[in-house]
Amino acid sequence: MGLGSAYPKTLVPIAASIGGLALFLVFASSLLVDQPIGSKDRANDTETTRKIVDSATNKTVDTNVNNTTESDINKTIDSDINKTVDSGINKTVDAGTKKSVDSGCDLYDGKWVYDSGGPLYTNNSCPVLTQMQNCQGNGRPDKEYENWRWKPTKCNLPRFDPKKFLQLMRGKTLAFVGDSVARNQMESMLCILWQAEAPKNRGNKRMQRYYFRSTSVTIIRIWSSWLVHKTTENFDFAPEGVDKLHLDIPDETFLNDIPTFDILVLSSGHWFAKKAVYILNNEIVGGQLWWPDKSRPKKIESPEAFKISVATIMSTLVSSPGYTGLTVVRSYSPDHYEGGAWNTGGSCTGKVKPAVELVENGFTNVMHEKQVLGFNLGVKNKTNKSRVVLMDITKAFAYRHDGHPGPYRSLDPNKVVKRSADGRPPPQDCLHWCMPGPVDTWNELLAEVIRRDFEAGDGD
Repeated sequence: MGLGSAYPKTLVPIAASIGGLALFLVFASSLLVDQPIGSKDRANDTETTRKIVDSATNKTVDTNVNNTTESDINKTIDSDINKTVDSGINKTVDAGTKKSVDSGCDLYDGKWVYDSGGPLYTNNSCPVLTQMQNCQGNGRPDKEYENWRWKPTKCNLPRFDPKKFLQLMRGKTLAFVGDSVARNQMESMLCILWQAEAPKNRGNKRMQRYYFRSTSVTIIRIWSSWLVHKTTENFDFAPEGVDKLHLDIPDETFLNDIPTFDILVLSSGHWFAKKAVYILNNEIVGGQLWWPDKSRPKKIESPEAFKISVATIMSTLVSSPGYTGLTVVRSYSPDHYEGGAWNTGGSCTGKVKPAVELVENGFTNVMHEKQVLGFNLGVKNKTNKSRVVLMDITKAFAYRHDGHPGPYRSLDPNKVVKRSADGRPPPQDCLHWCMPGPVDTWNELLAEVIRRDFEAGDGD
């Protein structure tokens, strides 16, 4: 038997194995070219399995079971400022202070849109509504001003849900400190929350205090006209009885309480139109509706005094060791006295819809500018773990000339609500806001500001 006939059964499987190995190497090499060893994923395959195009809408649809996208996990570490930027939620989180900035949506850039859903409460469903702001109860004949909602340009502002807000604020204290406009906002908040639960009144003459038992939430209001120290005694050439504002000293009436505040909302500005003496560094530097010695030039006017007062209270808050809360400065609330001031025949009578075009108010613009400057000056040397936000409502609310009580300020059945024969307007309020009305939007904005802050700090 020759060699060819002696080994045929052995050679056949060997040849088959060699051929199979060759085919395997060719196939493997093609795989290595397509997906090199060490790469973590195949981008094209991932995109293919994650997304499809809906033929009906021509929109990309996420088909990944875990709904994980690159924007959810793609985090950039900025080593220079020790901040983590999460592109999934468009937030900047300061690792040291948990200060948050939502870069995805400017809440204050937008427009007013009609909402047929109506207001969050009625004048009959809120027992703490100040009569002067009870426009429907005082006989105002129109109601459309209650039905406009603020719509930010790049996102939706959620409609206020009182039950969700109380859950969000569980165990925390929200304080409104400032002037009568602060009272206006605080009462709006109470009216909204009252629709979910009637709170217990635990306040006193110095501090209004309402407690919501189901969630241990406390809502507080403390009066402070200027947010800085006020005296009435003789000072230099200023006689007794005139209010004297020490612009570089904070109002002590609420400072001892701030460690107990989780959220502090500040409101000021309008009292700087009232009679007062301005003192800085223990020296009289100006006055409003008071300056007896015309030979002495004033060093500052009321807008500058406002700026200094804002800087003073903010620098105090951000350097107080025991304060770790969120301070929200609500920007200057625009009034709408046309044809004069509040005491010189100004009027907002007959305004029933938001303004179509913004009418600039020079004094409002100056006060807003000074407030922003004071805010920035005050917070630049922050030393504690508190957070700060400027809730900038001024421009948005400049359109809402329809939202004030106007002449509907009381229950008086004989009140004058129309102009006289010679054109003079009746006495009216074009500064405060009807309730329900535009002021409720302040609290929708506030709720969103708080939600973002808590989300950035994991609710701490």
